Amino acid sequence: MKPLSTLLVAGTLLIPFVGSASAHAQEIHPIIVESPTMQTGQPMPRDYTPDGRNVSPPLTWRNLPPGTRQIAVVCEDHGAGNPPPWVHWVIYNIPGSARGLPENLPIYPDAPMPEEIEGAVQGKNGWGRAVYRGPAPPAGTLHNYNFFVYALDAELDLPAGLTRAELMEKIEGHIIGQGAIVPYYRREPLAASPR
Repeated sequence: MKPLSTLLVAGTLLIPFVGSASAHAQEIHPIIVESPTMQTGQPMPRDYTPDGRNVSPPLTWRNLPPGTRQIAVVCEDHGAGNPPPWVHWVIYNIPGSARGLPENLPIYPDAPMPEEIEGAVQGKNGWGRAVYRGPAPPAGTLHNYNFFVYALDAELDLPAGLTRAELMEKIEGHIIGQGAIVPYYRREPLAASPR
């Protein structure tokens, strides 16, 4: 696994464009992705992992490109999976007017999304479930978690339950902006119980 420092050059996060090049390739506008509880290169709070409440974290974004009609978010770990990445979260059909995702989104498919992201649906994570599931790397190892935000130029109205691969195929050619926040998580070994 590459340490996070290899992703940073002169304080700028390098985000690989996901998708194939074409003769009509368009410039991808940089989106600024933030969170009130997480930062790139800093530990992710336990609340967003199975060691805590395992709820989805809040995200915010700004500097969306003109023409943004919809937003998609994917959380993935490039240090896990066979082949990588291991997918922790897929959520899309987010209105282009949304400026973020609140904490603790619903885990039941029939539960309504908050008003500000009405219409958003979740796709399947690496466990085959359409919910957020947080990091649980092997004890003592450090993994980086990439929360990618994609700005799309169309309202695609995609069905719920897409995998990351299916989502990326559907949005190819529609991505006009991209950004990420990349916290890490290290799961500490359980302390031995006192005798």
